[in-house]
Amino acid sequence: MELIGTLSQLVNALRSREIRRRVAVVCPNDPHTEYVIIRSLREEIAEYLLVTDVAHREAAYHIRSASPDFVRIYETATPDEAAAYAVQLVRMGEADILMKGLINTDNLLRAVLKKEDGLLPAGSVLSHVTVAQIPLYHKLLFFSDAAVIPRPTLEQYRSMIANDIALCKKLGCEEPRIALIHCTEKINEKFPHTLSYVELKKEAEEGKFGNVFIDGPMDAKTACDKHSGEIKGLSSPVVGNADVLIFPNIESGNTFYKTLSLFGDANMAGMLTGTIAPVVVPSRSDSGNSKYYSLALACLASTQND
Repeated sequence: MELIGTLSQLVNALRSREIRRRVAVVCPNDPHTEYVIIRSLREEIAEYLLVTDVAHREAAYHIRSASPDFVRIYETATPDEAAAYAVQLVRMGEADILMKGLINTDNLLRAVLKKEDGLLPAGSVLSHVTVAQIPLYHKLLFFSDAAVIPRPTLEQYRSMIANDIALCKKLGCEEPRIALIHCTEKINEKFPHTLSYVELKKEAEEGKFGNVFIDGPMDAKTACDKHSGEIKGLSSPVVGNADVLIFPNIESGNTFYKTLSLFGDANMAGMLTGTIAPVVVPSRSDSGNSKYYSLALACLASTQND
């Protein structure tokens, strides 16, 4: 697959396949969710199964009026029942993607994570990946985890990296360069994540992650700015050219996310991984553009590589 370098190219790649992905939306009764649905219907990248509670059914029927051939509506008594029903639509193969509308994230995740009836297979690790298009960076930048895992264990790091690699390849990045982020390049037992980084690098060298480059610890500037690496005397395929940043905790990942979106003029897309189908759980403060690109990212992630 040709390398996708912008979020607009991601949408174009979807359109070129002429396949609409089926999206189950829980409580589609807010303006941003309506914007995403209408825009994606216009772009012909998705069709929708809108699962609404009866108190807000009018919003769903209003959306369907824009494209009745590609929108179905399911009514439930409450938002929690809507979440459970939408999850079942995904489990039954009726939908390819689950998307959050105007429902509390915790309520949606309870349905996603429900044992036996949810979307997370036994032994799998739920994580979050963001893809950012930053005006001052030369390619799309992936990073984890800004939303789910507070302080990753070694096993969770492995899953985060594997999930991010899989998504990179969906976007045509066949040899991802992965930077393990810390405030310095020093390994220190006072920062246990740096000890995990040592093990992850060793496993990468042994080929356990496939055809990738993993390096760290390093700071985010060194990972994305070659000149910074040169000043520090650092050289590797990752330095200054990272495709993926792996953060040591949710605070640093979330702060990076919010800083890029507020001060970096970045377009963002994000989704949950580790589930049997992509789950789009946008932040309330995300722009309409970011929510749309998140949906597009999930649509591409749910397609076959061919």
